[in-house]
Amino acid sequence: MHQTTSLVITSIQGSENAVLKDYARLCGENNMYFIVAGDTKSAAGFKLPGCEYLSIETQAALPFNLTKLLPHKNYAKKNAAYLQAIKKGSTVIIETDDDNLPFDNFWDSRNSEINSDLADSGTWINIYRYFSKTFIWPRGFSLKHLKDPLIGLQNQNQLSFFSPIQQGLVDENPDVDAIYRLSMELPFYFEKRPTVVLGNGSICPFNSQNTTWFKKAFPLLYLPSYCSFRMCDIWRSFIAQRILWANDWHLSFHASNAYQQRNAHDLIHDFEEEISGYLHNHVIVEELKNLDLRSGEMHIYENLRACYVLLTDKNYIDKKELPLLEAWISDLQILLNS
Repeated sequence: MHQTTSLVITSIQGSENAVLKDYARLCGENNMYFIVAGDTKSAAGFKLPGCEYLSIETQAALPFNLTKLLPHKNYAKKNAAYLQAIKKGSTVIIETDDDNLPFDNFWDSRNSEINSDLADSGTWINIYRYFSKTFIWPRGFSLKHLKDPLIGLQNQNQLSFFSPIQQGLVDENPDVDAIYRLSMELPFYFEKRPTVVLGNGSICPFNSQNTTWFKKAFPLLYLPSYCSFRMCDIWRSFIAQRILWANDWHLSFHASNAYQQRNAHDLIHDFEEEISGYLHNHVIVEELKNLDLRSGEMHIYENLRACYVLLTDKNYIDKKELPLLEAWISDLQILLNS
């Protein structure tokens, strides 16, 4: 890959962490920037060749409005790394986590124009089921739709889709919710099958653990700070998909190119953090679908505002989020128009 690609992680691990060291080395070998956003719990004295580390002090000194407002001890610190990657001229941002490890094909070239099968039902689609004969669902999937029949794929291999957001699956410890982890068996391995594109109006949550973003979708990277940690990337994914539909852009899912050796979690605490999603995700998606958004890339910021105003008006996300969103938009307008 060329140097306009950045790999972004947020982590409180020290520079001796084996995963971070591997990513630093492999990013260098693949000519990528590697940016890590730290937090108040991060180990002191982080120094890792090949890694640009954004300490709390560094974040405060960055020339961005948002980094002055981001709360501490919050996964949304990752926003600082997104902004820094964009400032460095990145046209592709790949995000992952410090407990996800890459397979060799993780480093393959990526393209926003893809040939793919199409899953198009106009409602919830459990993408994981196309990659497995075993029943499994992604974190954030509506429990109300868990037993919906799986629709057949439309073979569109001769057609090209513009997919500026691409979610990679993850083996061993895939991104599933606490209900799955408490009741089903792990590790888990997905089947290797061709990429699947979602039709406009069809929805499946995607996460922040193995996701590729192309420049046109950079405004949709924004992670909210004032909601449940276990829902911040999921609700971002619903907002992003709603705006993709308005532009006739597509979300795609591809076979595993990474595996997870999961950091320690309290599953009951995870369950508690996911309750807002279990109760409201299907409603949130319906409310977003009913929003009157304008088509065209020039309207992406006003559409982003409209989605967040909806979620704050409905009290899914605290209204304290809105000044941060405005700071994000202001920063991006400067970075992407300079």
